[in-house]
Amino acid sequence: MTSTAQNPSAVQNPSATTAAPLVTRHAAGRGSLGGVGLVLAGAVTGQFGSAFAALLFPRAGALGAVALRVAFAALLLLVVTRPRLRGYSRADWSVAVGFGLALGGMNILFYQAIDRIPLGAAVTLEVLGPLLLSVVASRRPAGLVWAGLALAGVFLLGRGDFGRLGAAGVAFALGAGAMWAAYIVFSARAGARFPRLDGLAIAMTVAAVISLPLGIGATGGTLLEPGVLGLGLAIAVMSSGVPYALEMLALRRLPAATFAVLTSLAPALAAMAGYLVLDQGLSPLQCAAVAMVVAASAGAIRTGT
Repeated sequence: MTSTAQNPSAVQNPSATTAAPLVTRHAAGRGSLGGVGLVLAGAVTGQFGSAFAALLFPRAGALGAVALRVAFAALLLLVVTRPRLRGYSRADWSVAVGFGLALGGMNILFYQAIDRIPLGAAVTLEVLGPLLLSVVASRRPAGLVWAGLALAGVFLLGRGDFGRLGAAGVAFALGAGAMWAAYIVFSARAGARFPRLDGLAIAMTVAAVISLPLGIGATGGTLLEPGVLGLGLAIAVMSSGVPYALEMLALRRLPAATFAVLTSLAPALAAMAGYLVLDQGLSPLQCAAVAMVVAASAGAIRTGT
């Protein structure tokens, strides 16, 4: 799973809030091609990180897996960014805490979803949150076309009966999408109040404080087993560390709108990761549904820029 900032540039990416304003010129040619490669590499790494997280569920459960992922991601961000904690107002801290609650809720709900339905379907449903937020923010009639296309794709994904896909999994994925939309709003506000990735580091720490008690309560001492800890660290690096780093580099080379359109490929990449790692195949109709949501997401982004 991924994350987001709303600067139409950042419909899919958490680090874009702080990075995008730094980008004033974008050289064509090799720099742009390299930026495309960085975005795709980050997206592939992140989605495969989610797929490998599902492999941890039989040992640590969904709550244990998300606790390890978020806790290790928080530690990595704190070490790398060393955020300044003094000099902020109560309003600043309210934004940071809200950002963390949205981030934690998004990850908890998403991991509950992929414990119940295929990864590709979960990400496709989750993307509806930022997609609909983008449509509302654009306030353009064309946005309704993309929203309609997305809803048609979602209907096709469930083939008219979400009970077949798993009602609980669908509900968790849609809930994760709603939290993703909230995350976008708080990410933008945190980016305006905190320098660099400081806001993200603080928010990830808040998310860890929320997630760890749930993970420990669900799995107990299992989280301390060396094999579980090692896989949790690998998942955190794949799902957070590597994608954030690659996205930061990509935003220095690409126009923000191009970056956002590329990251709208997340559902398709998730479906590929689910198939290769988890042997979760989708029917031809469901693949068409994923393609429709990807097209709607990219179209909504372009409409809003």
